[in-house]
Amino acid sequence: MPAGGVTVLVGPSGSGKSTLLRLCNRLEVPEAGVVRFRGDDLASLDPLHFRRRVGMVFQRPTPFAGTVRENLQVAEPALGDAGAAQALERVGLSGAFVDRDARRLSGGEAQRVCLARTLVTEPEVVLMDEVTSSVDPSATRALEELGSGLAAVGVPVLWVTHDLAQMHRLADHVLVVIEGRVVHAGEAAALESEASEAVREFLAGGATHE
Repeated sequence: MPAGGVTVLVGPSGSGKSTLLRLCNRLEVPEAGVVRFRGDDLASLDPLHFRRRVGMVFQRPTPFAGTVRENLQVAEPALGDAGAAQALERVGLSGAFVDRDARRLSGGEAQRVCLARTLVTEPEVVLMDEVTSSVDPSATRALEELGSGLAAVGVPVLWVTHDLAQMHRLADHVLVVIEGRVVHAGEAAALESEASEAVREFLAGGATHE
């Protein structure tokens, strides 16, 4: 997977997209083969330290009980009010959210808080697993802009989606997974010209919501 830009991972429902993403964060362990991050076998790395380097935002927001500030401090215990406000502003929320009950936020607000919680550890890579599947169009646009913005400042993003229109909006690179195999990997601009027949059939038929 490329070390820069936004790489979008697409494929039919049940093809293994989320499993592949979880392998990249060591939430799943391969039964065979090796997953490497910048040359290092993930099996040789401390999982907690590694997950600070490779952050992950899940399909459904996962706020913890307590305030937004307390949610951010789960990831970075030394984070003060100024740092918390800055983290929230980075994801398009007002610093005034720090005292809000994290479990009483809207879906889009909760997803952005979860992204802020991931970003306060200053990860080297961010993994996004269908992060816009349960939010409204406004929140979807905001999250897409955040993903593109991270890539623009040198934080690569690996983004799983079922939405081919979203792929076209976001992708610098595209990975296509069909029946558990990566059948295409390349630059988004060359997708149509380089795609195999199986990939063309998938692109023509679209993908179902997962």
